[in-house]
Amino acid sequence: MPKVTFLPHESVCPEGKTIEVSSDKSLCEQALEQGIEIEHACDMSCACTTCHVIIKKGFNSLSELSEREEDLLDRAWGLQPTSRLSCQVYVGDEDLVVELPKYSINQVKENH
Repeated sequence: MPKVTFLPHESVCPEGKTIEVSSDKSLCEQALEQGIEIEHACDMSCACTTCHVIIKKGFNSLSELSEREEDLLDRAWGLQPTSRLSCQVYVGDEDLVVELPKYSINQVKENH
């Protein structure tokens, strides 16, 4: 099973964390299941940008962005060329290194 390493983030995972993932659930779903509280204000329906992540390693192994995801990413804080919405990322066979942006456009943190 591929591994995803989340780099340290001040409030979400201060020490960073590496998790094993499968290809049958989104990166956001699997991170949440393993205690990494990624924001997901739209309940992972690709309608906001609160689950924005930056793929530091393994970006080219992911499927291409949909037009909808690409349009939404234009509104994300801290957009990078390797930005994705974690609710739309399904990990293939390659390990990933992921950075969580310092901020999101969400004014209030959701308690899911």
